[in-house]
Amino acid sequence: MRYLTLLFTAAVLLGCSVKEDFTRYVDPKIGSGGHGHVFVGANVPFGMVQLGPTSIPQDWDWCSGYHDSDSTVIGFSHTHLSGTGIGDLFDITVMPVTGNDLTYARGKENDPQSGLWSYADRTEEVARPGYYSVPLTRYGVTAELTATDRVGMHRYTFPASDEAGIVIDLMNGGCWDRPTDTFIEPWGDNAVRGYRYSRGWADNQKIYFYAEFSKPYRDLGIHSIDYKPYYAKADFNTRSGEQILMKVALSPVSMENAYENMQAELPGWDFDETVKQAETAWNDELGRIRIETKDEDALKIFYTALYHSMIAPSTFSDIDGSYRGADGQSYEDPGHQMYTTFSLWDTYRAAMPLCSIFQNERYVDFINTMLDIYKKQGKLPVWHLHGCETNCMVGNPGIPPVADAIVKGFEGIDYGLAFEAMKASALRPDRGQNYRMEYGYIPFDLFNESVAYDLEYALADGALANAAKVLGREEEYQYFLDRSKSYRQLYDPQLRFIRGKDSKGDFRKDYSPFYSSHRADDYCEGNGWQYTWLVPHDLEGLMDCFGSKDAFLEKLDSLFIVPSVIEGEEVSPDISGLIGQYAHGNEPSHHILYFYTMAGQPWKTAEKVREVLSTLYSSRLDGLSGNEDVGQMSAWYILSSLGFYQVEPGSDRYWLGSPLFDKASIKVGTDSKGHDIIFNVIANNNSEQNRYIQRVTLNGEEYKKGYIVHKDIVRGGDLVLNMGPEPAIWY
Repeated sequence: MRYLTLLFTAAVLLGCSVKEDFTRYVDPKIGSGGHGHVFVGANVPFGMVQLGPTSIPQDWDWCSGYHDSDSTVIGFSHTHLSGTGIGDLFDITVMPVTGNDLTYARGKENDPQSGLWSYADRTEEVARPGYYSVPLTRYGVTAELTATDRVGMHRYTFPASDEAGIVIDLMNGGCWDRPTDTFIEPWGDNAVRGYRYSRGWADNQKIYFYAEFSKPYRDLGIHSIDYKPYYAKADFNTRSGEQILMKVALSPVSMENAYENMQAELPGWDFDETVKQAETAWNDELGRIRIETKDEDALKIFYTALYHSMIAPSTFSDIDGSYRGADGQSYEDPGHQMYTTFSLWDTYRAAMPLCSIFQNERYVDFINTMLDIYKKQGKLPVWHLHGCETNCMVGNPGIPPVADAIVKGFEGIDYGLAFEAMKASALRPDRGQNYRMEYGYIPFDLFNESVAYDLEYALADGALANAAKVLGREEEYQYFLDRSKSYRQLYDPQLRFIRGKDSKGDFRKDYSPFYSSHRADDYCEGNGWQYTWLVPHDLEGLMDCFGSKDAFLEKLDSLFIVPSVIEGEEVSPDISGLIGQYAHGNEPSHHILYFYTMAGQPWKTAEKVREVLSTLYSSRLDGLSGNEDVGQMSAWYILSSLGFYQVEPGSDRYWLGSPLFDKASIKVGTDSKGHDIIFNVIANNNSEQNRYIQRVTLNGEEYKKGYIVHKDIVRGGDLVLNMGPEPAIWY
C-alpha cells in the first residue's frame, strides 16, 4: 500500500523488526492558526506537563498561549490548555536571557524593553510530538524542550556571556490568570523550589515545583513585587555554544512531591534520550490505531488529530498516587490515576467515546476521577480544571460519560457510586434545574440560555435513564426517561423549531432561528437552526414532534441549504464551519449528520460526512473549523473517518457513516495472554466516488444493522464495509 508497508514486510522476511514511526505524520501546529487554539510544545500523552512557548497577547485566539500569527515569547510555561475558548494556567514560566538590563514584566509588543519577552525565529522552529525548539532572537539563545509525564526538560544553547541567566516567572500576569500567593527559594547551589497559587478560570489553583540546573548558578536573585517573590533569576557565565539544561518537576500537592516526581521520572540529564522516550510514548499511543490509505495528506490529518485527542485529560496525581481533591485538600493514592482538564460539554460527544474504544484502561481512570470529584464537591464535574470546578457551559455534561461506562459494561467502576453521582447531579436544584423541576422546562424569562440548558439536561436524563435500565432500577429509569422528553415543551409546531418559552407558557415573540447572541440568548453558542436537533437521545420523539419521518427529513435537509447567515450584534465566534446552518465548528451540531442513518437514509450521512472530512479539516495551520475543544474536534474526525460515530449519550451504539480509509486496525485491549485485541474496519472498493456502504459483514457474517455495538468492537474482529458509487441501504 505504501513504501513503509513494503519496508516492514521486507524486514519481517529478513528476520528483523521495524517499528513504524507514527509521529512523522503529526504536525502539532495544525490548528495553531485560525481559531483552533491548540497547544504547541512538548509533552507526552495525557501528561501533567505541557511545556511550550507563551506569547504576549491574551486575546481569544491565544487561549493556549500560542498562535501562528504572533512570534513573541515571554517564556516557556509548563502548563497549557489546548483548544479551549477561555485561557488559564501558563504556570512556572521559564525564560533564558542575556544581559542585566531587564524589566520583570510580561511586556508589550513593539517595546523590547517593556518586559523579558523576545521574538522567536519561526523559520527555525521545530515542533513534533515530545519535542519543541526555537531560537530567541533578542538573546541569541536557542531553546529546546522535552518532557516526561510530570517533568519538563529544557536545553538552552547560549552565546558567550558573563550575564547569562535563566528566569523563573511566577507572575505571568494578565487577564487570564493572576497569582494570589507565590514562594520560591534556593535549594542547594543548582536548584530552586516553590509554588504558585492563582485565581483565574480555575479559581483556586495550586501548583508546586522543584527545578534543577545542570551546573551551579553563580547567584540566584529573587525579584519581588509588593513583597511577593514573583521572579527568580539564576545567573551563569557561558561560553559560546554552551548548553545549560534545566528540569522542572510539578506536583499538585507539595514541593517535596515535586522533587520525588523528578527523582522517579527524570533523575539524569540525557536530553536526547528523554526526547526519544517521549517519542516512543507517542508512538505507542498513536500506534493503537493503524490506518491504510494512499492519501498521505489524510495520514497527516488523522495522526495529528489522534495526537491532539491525547493532550487531555491530563495527569493530576503524583508518582506516589497522592493528589489534590476537588475540595482543595490533599489525599493519598486512591488506587488509580487521577486526571484533570475535563472539558465535558465538548468531549462527552466524541472524545470520551473514542477513549472508551482505544484508551479503555485510561477511560476507567477518567470515570473514577469524575466519581472522586463527585464525592468531594457533591456533583459530577461540569468543566473541571486543576482541582477547581469552573461550572463552565450548560447542562450536566458529566452524566453521559458515566452512563456510557455502565451501559458499555466497563469493569473497575463502582456502579452503585456511579449511579448515585449521576442521580445526585441530576436532582440538584441549581443552574436552572430548579426551574425545570417547577415548570417542566426552563423559562427564558427566568434563566439565560434556557433552551440550551434544558436540552442538555434532557439528553443527560436520557443517558441516566439508559444506565438505570441496565442496572434494573425501573422506577428511576421511568422517571428520568419521562424527564428526558422536556424538549417537547419547547418545540413550536407552527414554526417547527425548538425555542424559548416563558414562565407563562408563551413562546418568545419576534423570533428568528438565525439569531444568536453571545451575551443574552435562549441558546448557547448557537441558534434555533442548530439547537432544534439537539435531541440525540430520542430521535423517534423528535420525529414525532415534526409529525412524521418525512416531515422530519424534509426539515433536516433544509438545515444544509439555508443561508449561512448568523443574525445578532454579539455573535459567538464559535458558530463556524457552516454548511447552510449546520455549524461543524461547534459541538451541538456534531451528531446531526448521523441522524440520516438513524432515519433510514444512510447515503445522506455518507455524503455529508465526506464533505465535512474533506472541506472542514486540512493539514494547514488553520486546518480546524473551530476550537479544538480539548480533543473533541479531532475526535469527531477520527471516529467519522473510521466509519462510525456515537450519537446517543449513555449508549453502546455507534452509527455507521462512510469510512475514509481502506483499512483501520484499532487496538481495543489485551487478552489474558497479553496479546493485543484488534478490531479491523475494512472498506472494500473504497474511493471518493465509492463513498456509499452497500453491504456489511461482521466477522464473516452478514450484518443488517445501521450501527455496531461497543461489545462487538472491543472483542475484536473484522467489520467489512463493501463500498459502491450508488446510494444503498444494507439494514
